[in-house]
Amino acid sequence: MTDSPLPIVRLRPKAEARAIRHGFPWVYADELVTDRRTSKLAPGVFAVLEDAERRPLGLVTVNVQSKIIARVMDRDPGAVIGRAWLAARIARAAALRDRLYDAPFYRLIHAEADGLPGVVIDRFGDAAVIQPNAAWAETLIDEIAAALAEVTGVTRIIKNGTGRSRGLEGLAEETTILSGVIEAPIPVPMNGATYMADLLGGQKTGLFYDQRPNHAFAQRLAKGARVLDVFAHVGGFSLAALAGGAERALAVDSSAAALALAERGAEAAGAGARFATRQGDAFAVMEALAAEGETFDLVVCDPPAFAPSKPALEAGLRAYERVARLAAPLVAPGGYLGLCSCSHAADLTQFRNASARGIGRGGRRGQLLHTGYAGPDHPMLPQLAESGYLKALFFRLDG
Repeated sequence: MTDSPLPIVRLRPKAEARAIRHGFPWVYADELVTDRRTSKLAPGVFAVLEDAERRPLGLVTVNVQSKIIARVMDRDPGAVIGRAWLAARIARAAALRDRLYDAPFYRLIHAEADGLPGVVIDRFGDAAVIQPNAAWAETLIDEIAAALAEVTGVTRIIKNGTGRSRGLEGLAEETTILSGVIEAPIPVPMNGATYMADLLGGQKTGLFYDQRPNHAFAQRLAKGARVLDVFAHVGGFSLAALAGGAERALAVDSSAAALALAERGAEAAGAGARFATRQGDAFAVMEALAAEGETFDLVVCDPPAFAPSKPALEAGLRAYERVARLAAPLVAPGGYLGLCSCSHAADLTQFRNASARGIGRGGRRGQLLHTGYAGPDHPMLPQLAESGYLKALFFRLDG
């Protein structure tokens, strides 16, 4: 039995304690003894986790409102989660990124994989955006921000409290500036392109760093090419293609604000004359482009998560198939098609099969050239398949 001032929570006898000992970071609600004492714990409280034989497994944070009822914070049940502990985790993550990247534009903290469960931090030079997607992080947001500033020297910090994950934790949506002033979108250099990140009003943290290596691969296919970037957001694939020497690029998105930022990025890179946008529903725009007889040497589709959860999987796979079916006819003979998925629930095999069906239904055949994933600033825990969410498939289609 553990001698600790913290509350104690215990696994049920049939729960797999060995998985926790081997690094699995979560305890699901049906694996924990939820007696009256445990049920009364405030969301985000720290507790010592024991196995059914009352042997300590580590320090966890508990949220009885969540299906993930406990998240492992530290293997040491005596750890103290405060400024120094937070700073050590952030410093370890920063050392990795500084080894990987020449400029401070990257995902700095990728939740469980970087030892801060439910926390995402993206860095944009002297600014950073924190997403506290777990109850403990919401409670300690000021301490996290202070540790972040101490370690990295960032002077502008935003809390982005939006997204599906917070709802699953019972947290309200809120975006606020914790320190400094943010008056305009921030230019972000990546793969030779310049992206404009709206840290306050954009999607997620303002930019999707996870696609960096897939942008780079597409860029290799783009020299001299006519490029179509569907679900473009702020011009992820199209701006990278222009930096790689594309003849011209068309970005399609439903958000006028995102396309305006894409245009600013193209202008900043001196590629405005080769760049165009088209606002509208992506499916409708692809159908319209086909009716107009348009084709492109490279088409890339990077839609939102159509299958964010298991109940949405079947409908999500149909949506990915439809994307491929509509995109394939827009690829010129011998051209290239990139299809992306950021859905946790759809694994690589399911996504690849849906994409292949769609390409076939679009009247095309092709060879799979490359399978891409998120970059190394989005590390994965090998025990946690959910952290490997991003898949990018690149095909060369028949003539």
